[in-house]
Amino acid sequence: MTTAVMDPGLLERGGLVLDVDGPRATIRLARPEVLNAQMPATWEALRSIGEALPDEVRVVVVRGEGRAFSAGLDKRFFTAQEIDGTPGIAGIASMPDREADAVIAGFQAGFSWLRHPARVTVAGVQGHAIGAGFQLALACDLRVVADDVQFCMAETSLGIVPDLGGTHPLVHTVGYARAVEICLTGRRVGAEEAVASGLALRAVPVAELDAEVDALVSALLTAPPGAATETLGLLSGVAEGLDPADALAAERAAQLRLLRAMVPAES
Repeated sequence: MTTAVMDPGLLERGGLVLDVDGPRATIRLARPEVLNAQMPATWEALRSIGEALPDEVRVVVVRGEGRAFSAGLDKRFFTAQEIDGTPGIAGIASMPDREADAVIAGFQAGFSWLRHPARVTVAGVQGHAIGAGFQLALACDLRVVADDVQFCMAETSLGIVPDLGGTHPLVHTVGYARAVEICLTGRRVGAEEAVASGLALRAVPVAELDAEVDALVSALLTAPPGAATETLGLLSGVAEGLDPADALAAERAAQLRLLRAMVPAES
C-alpha cells in the first residue's frame, strides 16, 4: 500500500489520512475526538487530494474514523476570524464580495471533484453526517450506510445555507419537496429512510460497513476502465440535464471511441 505524493503536512492539518492501493484510494476523516468536524484546512486537503491522485485510481472511498462520519463544521468556524490561517465566518463576512466568493468557491472545490466522471466515489457513512458531513457524503456518487446513520442538513437552522455543493445532489436524489423539508426543518434522516429515498444504496450493521464497502468497490472494479469511465460520463451528463437527443449522440460518440480502441486502425 502506498500513499499518493502530496504534502503530508496539509493532510495532517486537514485531519485526513489518504491511502492509495492500486485502483482504489481511501480518504479517512481522522479527527474522531471531535466527531470528524471539518474546517477550511479539511477542504483544502480534499481539493489537493483530487489534484494529486494518480490516473490509475478508479474508485475513491470516503470514510470517517470512530463513531461518526462527520458532525459538520468545526465550532471555531462560527466564532473565529481565522482558523489556522484560513478565514472563519467572521473573516469571510468582512471581505469584499469578489474575494469572499473566491474563498467559498475554493471550499467547494474540495467536494466537487468527487463527482467527476473520471472515477466512482463511495461514501461509507456511520453515525452522524451533519451539515458539511452530509454534503461530503452527497458529493460522492454512491453511499452505503450503517444502521445508526443520522443525516442532517443543519445549516439553515443555524442561519446559513448549505454551500459546499450539497443542494444540487440532494434535490436530484430525493426530489425538490423532500429536499425543502430536510433542509428547512433540520431533522435527522435515519438508515431506513435513507435507503427508501435513494440517499443510500443499502444499510448494514455498523460492524459490517467496511466489508460492505469493500465488496461494492470490488464489484465496481470489474468493468474495464475505459468502458467504466465512458459510462460514468454518459450517466453524469443525463443527471446534469442532458436532453434525450444529446444523450443519444453522447452514447454514439462514446461507443465509437471504445470500438476504435478495441480494433486497431489499419496501417
